[in-house]
Amino acid sequence: MTRAARDRTLILLRHAKAEQTLGVPDHDRELTRRGRQDAAAAGRWLHEHGIGVDEVLCSTADRTRQTCEEVWAAGCPEADVHHDRRIYNASAEALLAVVREADDDADVVMVVGHAPGIPALTEQLADGEGSTDGHRRLAEGFPTCGLAVLHYAGRWADLDLGDASLERFHVARAD
Repeated sequence: MTRAARDRTLILLRHAKAEQTLGVPDHDRELTRRGRQDAAAAGRWLHEHGIGVDEVLCSTADRTRQTCEEVWAAGCPEADVHHDRRIYNASAEALLAVVREADDDADVVMVVGHAPGIPALTEQLADGEGSTDGHRRLAEGFPTCGLAVLHYAGRWADLDLGDASLERFHVARAD
């Protein structure tokens, strides 16, 4: 007996703007005031678009943790958050391996990570498929607090490059 493919949403979020302080290790960099405001704008955007998250896979860096906190505080329903050191400055291939381990009961998974891995994974998963406007915006760059919303049908463990389509791309900025 075969099961019909299950519709999934994968949100790839690049952390918000972080400080550049001499002597502070990269992993320990915190969000700037603007970064906190932009991350809150991302949470409001997700809430306004009715996008709830079942599971979050988050880098262990301070700036990604703080991005998550601001997203939840702004109205996006808090999800099951898993901090994973493998996401910190990971390549697209390493991020894909982490996503494949997502809980199969989670229909919406968000990865909060870094460039260049998050932008590269977005491009490789969607491979030109999906929203023309989303791809146009994505081609302009994937700045801090950029969100790619991808559609995928299947088990997380089976996700591969070219299997998703880009539904939308948004850069969250505070008013």
